[in-house]
Amino acid sequence: MFLKTKENGNLIKIVNVEDLFNPIKNEVTGRDQEGQEEQQAVSYAKEKLLFPSGEDLPRCWKDENYTTA
Repeated sequence: MFLKTKENGNLIKIVNVEDLFNPIKNEVTGRDQEGQEEQQAVSYAKEKLLFPSGEDLPRCWKDENYTTA
């Protein structure tokens, strides 16, 4: 899955998608897609990531206390 950063719009390939869906984890590991060579995997705060369309990540992915009730 690809997301982009809020600060510069770079595409990030998420290494472990399960961490993205887990609201207890505040960070995910990803690889910046800038350049021709594969970049080192680094941690990104979920709060600083967006979908490529510009939409924020769902709150249920970021907030462990989120409820729909």
